[in-house]
Amino acid sequence: MDELATSLGMSKKTLYVHFSGKNEMVRAVIDGFAEEARIDAETLLANPALPFAEKLHGFARGMTARLSKIGPLLLVDLERNAPRLHQHVLQVRARTLPYIFGRFIETGRSCGAIRDDADPVFAGEFFLHAMQGLLRADTLKRLRVRPEICFHHAVRLFFGGLLTPSGHTEYEKIFPR
Repeated sequence: MDELATSLGMSKKTLYVHFSGKNEMVRAVIDGFAEEARIDAETLLANPALPFAEKLHGFARGMTARLSKIGPLLLVDLERNAPRLHQHVLQVRARTLPYIFGRFIETGRSCGAIRDDADPVFAGEFFLHAMQGLLRADTLKRLRVRPEICFHHAVRLFFGGLLTPSGHTEYEKIFPR
């Protein structure tokens, strides 16, 4: 807390005015991460100038950048030493991922880039469960990937299987193999 307060240019006492402790601070960071992801997705989805594949690519690029700041050891530490914070991460994912990916499915369907038979609610829930399993410390270790690489592969696999032929052609331009 001393190091954090110093790096922020404030006293530890001032820091505790806003947060009761480290766990509350970590919870705020987790919540902020999810809020940034939602805002990023909504901003991209609302931009009529961007084709669907560019919206998706922009979101994936933003998430990859965010996730690259999370070391795999943090996930291990939360799972082992802070079960309540780890549970909070799972709950935040459960609220955030189905919403964001459901919105991408809806948008993709409306512009013809995603098949009409792709159910946004089911697809969002499907992606959530995939990510809940993939972003576990033991899974990342077994796969020998960092969270951002895992996310990138998951998005590529998930959307690569949902796109229409015209959406797939546009997608391959943005996400080359």
